[in-house]
Amino acid sequence: MKLPIFTALLVFSVSSATAFAADTAQGKKLIDENCYTCHGNDVYTRENRMIQNRPGLAKQVQRCELAQGLQWFDEDVENVAEYLNQQFYHFK
Repeated sequence: MKLPIFTALLVFSVSSATAFAADTAQGKKLIDENCYTCHGNDVYTRENRMIQNRPGLAKQVQRCELAQGLQWFDEDVENVAEYLNQQFYHFK
């Protein structure tokens, strides 16, 4: 009896983890509308940048979003982080 419940939970957790695919076009749009008012690409391309991994990138995007009072959804933060990762950071 426990095996079917475990299997159902496993399937649900795997499908939940892969259900969200970042929308990088939306991420670019949010950056164009909000981020470039404070800085250009130089903050993403400098040699000694502070962001060292993908989770750190998402945290920094969230910090900037909160500092600007933008009230983005979690998906928006992920869209922006993924766009930045693909364009500038290239973390795995």
